[in-house]
Amino acid sequence: MRPTAQKSRNRLVELSHFAIPLGFAGIGGSWNAASIFLDAPRWVSGIFYTVSGILWLLFSLVYIAERVRNVATFREDRESPVSGAGAAFLPVIGILLIAHFGQYLPRELAGAICWFLVAALGVVAAQLFAHWLTGHLSFAQLHPGYTLPLVAGPFIASIGLSSVHAVSAARAAQGVGIFFWVVIGGVITARLITGGPLPLSATPSLSVLLAPPATGGIASFAAYPGTIGPLQLAFFGIFVMMVLIQIALLRRYVKLPFGLNFWNFTFPVSASTTYGLHWLGMSDFGGRREIAWGLLSLATVVVLAIAAATVRSLVPSGRS
Repeated sequence: MRPTAQKSRNRLVELSHFAIPLGFAGIGGSWNAASIFLDAPRWVSGIFYTVSGILWLLFSLVYIAERVRNVATFREDRESPVSGAGAAFLPVIGILLIAHFGQYLPRELAGAICWFLVAALGVVAAQLFAHWLTGHLSFAQLHPGYTLPLVAGPFIASIGLSSVHAVSAARAAQGVGIFFWVVIGGVITARLITGGPLPLSATPSLSVLLAPPATGGIASFAAYPGTIGPLQLAFFGIFVMMVLIQIALLRRYVKLPFGLNFWNFTFPVSASTTYGLHWLGMSDFGGRREIAWGLLSLATVVVLAIAAATVRSLVPSGRS
């Protein structure tokens, strides 16, 4: 087993690293919403999406190249109790990118790419859940990050499908996300309440609790444009409660030592900002624009601060 462990330590790209392009895609979505509701410059979202796309392609190529000689390592990564759920990052990021860049492609091509990525996400999610169903995951190993493949993933797939005008499929994808939110969310909540504190390295995953209602709400705006129905109101109510929980957790977050796991904060923060901008854009009370700009600025600072801290942690200090 030692040679395998040594190879793992020498790998340049792990599944957890894909949280970086996911974070940039998330803040790109926030600025895209701001360009619609606040007349913000569209080039800002373009920059964030471009950075995300470059990192996604680079990480994907390196990730595949490092494992292509032994196909079994792909399965080992997917079945890892620590980062296995991150296998869904690859298609999820692609869906977010095509939802943005698809507007510059022929409609048929954008649709084909989106459907391919949604199918890839479905295969990965099914493989993950089948592995979990066979009892290879202990109760203590669960954390909110496990909601990404089967809860936030289908909601993001719904957003992508709406962007290529596959509205019926987008609504069906929402149903998948809601089903697994009930099934998996309940189990994870039980673990968090009764299974003892999460390890420090997994604590940032608590912010992922924001992702299902935020992405589900955004998907509802896309799949049911121009209407505020019971489903959208339900998402909003859950979202507000999750925001209050995150505020209560802030004291725990600020005590954490910095690491690459901080990128787990970026997508939930960005998705929440995007969802908030949708609601503020549909409101008419005084000061809504100032609030919207404040939320957007805060989310942007969070992402850029984590990016700067990451670069600083990778640069040698020069001390002997």
